[in-house]
Amino acid sequence: MSGDIYLKGMVLIRLVSASIEFVGALLMWRYQRLDMAVRINGFLGLAGPIILTTTMLLGIAGLTTTKIPLTKITWIGAGVVMILWGTTR
Repeated sequence: MSGDIYLKGMVLIRLVSASIEFVGALLMWRYQRLDMAVRINGFLGLAGPIILTTTMLLGIAGLTTTKIPLTKITWIGAGVVMILWGTTR
């Protein structure tokens, strides 16, 4: 299946993301300081949109190899852009 590599990539990125979140929580617990927790949370807040964008771009790239019409792929891409735009305002 041609989309298999894209799916595996998306899963791998999400597993890395979950690992980063888990390590962040452990660091907050270890330091037991509010200022450090806020710094760690800020980093995690920055990583989230990057991971979302990366996985969606990988997924859209995978969809282009299938027989899904370009108009539907364009709508999916527009949805991702709107999510990112809506969360920055």
